[in-house]
Amino acid sequence: MVEQTTKILNEEGMHARPAGVLVKRASQFSSLIEVEANGKKANAKSIMGIMTLGLQRNSEIRVIASGADEEQALIAVLELIN
Repeated sequence: MVEQTTKILNEEGMHARPAGVLVKRASQFSSLIEVEANGKKANAKSIMGIMTLGLQRNSEIRVIASGADEEQALIAVLELIN
């Protein structure tokens, strides 16, 4: 398991379009990828899960990946978010 904390930098937060891009990128990996914010966790491969986190600009999140390609998955998701 690997994890890293970051912030949402997008002016509009994690609305539908960037959430869809995040889900598409996360879905390319076999590892379980989760996003945690405000005491809630969501599967990064679920658009509804990501949307329910209500991520606004400057929201602090933790990205957690576990599985065969966890390091590559974490790097790819963080690059997208940042």
